[in-house]
Amino acid sequence: MADPAARLRLIRTAGIGPVTYRHLLARFGSAEAAIEALPTLARRGGGQAPPLADPRVVAREMATVERLGASYWFVDDPDYPPLLGQLENAPPALIVRGDRALARRTVIAVVGARNASAAACRFARGLAVDLGAAGAVVVSGLARGIDTAAHQASLSTGTIGVIASGIDITFPPENAELQETVAQTGLLLAEQPPGAEPLARHFPSRNRIIAGLALGTVVVEAAPKSGSLITARIANEVGREVMAVPGSPLDPRAQGCNLLIREGATLVQSADDILEAVRPIDPRAVRAPVPRFDAGAPADPDDRARDAVLTLLGPVAVSVDEVIRQSGLMPAAVQTVLLELELAGRLERHAGGRVSRR
Repeated sequence: MADPAARLRLIRTAGIGPVTYRHLLARFGSAEAAIEALPTLARRGGGQAPPLADPRVVAREMATVERLGASYWFVDDPDYPPLLGQLENAPPALIVRGDRALARRTVIAVVGARNASAAACRFARGLAVDLGAAGAVVVSGLARGIDTAAHQASLSTGTIGVIASGIDITFPPENAELQETVAQTGLLLAEQPPGAEPLARHFPSRNRIIAGLALGTVVVEAAPKSGSLITARIANEVGREVMAVPGSPLDPRAQGCNLLIREGATLVQSADDILEAVRPIDPRAVRAPVPRFDAGAPADPDDRARDAVLTLLGPVAVSVDEVIRQSGLMPAAVQTVLLELELAGRLERHAGGRVSRR
């Protein structure tokens, strides 16, 4: 087993995101080897490698995680959730408390408005109870409103809470008891290190984990441009079922759900509708994909290959597949050049496997 401290040091290094981490491990086989290769890769990309995370800081974090009764779940661990592992930007490390086996069952995301109506909360509770009775696990974000209702109703049958803060921080504060109960009887997940406050930029990252864990996402009530719609959009992008509960056009909190249905989401009136939508998909048959980086490349790319890739990159994001097609280079060579450029601070990665030149 690889050294967890080395893996965490690589993950906590500024400039090394989820995609880069997986490419580095696939290319070099271990975090230790990747760390040694960083200066050379960045120099080939025309810059300097980002300063590595301080090993003393990493050691303190690991000690805190152990003290909190939590543990790490690395993306290259054999029991990492296979559905979540399908995401190109799957979290390199999760900090977890609870029963990991829940993430390998049939998981359904139930999300919605924080300022949800009483009727919507009651409906969400009913869905969660019926889903649990059918053997499904409910995942949500431990927020006010719909999230809280869904968790409370699925505590006895299996629930997963994904938070936007450190594992030791509760937000909102009134859910402290619920969050602890989820950790004790279900599964609690955090991507941020201990002590991290729930900043605005952390919530979209949290939402991708919720969508990635689930076979389908159900939006019970949501205003336009809400976080719940971000979760639904991510679910759609990764090929999962998107479902929504219709509401009155006079209620702004129903506009997001009605919009999803108009755009093709499955209309949900009961848990049976949800189970019917996801039934053709067997989560046991899903396997985390082999990283797209070919570690068996015969040689590192030469300057001509680097020039070819650089010429195709600009300020407008383009898919990596398009760069491979137009360059005529082997995929491994293109991925190596992109890795070098990113470590040198000259490349930016975007959602959907797209890249642009800084």
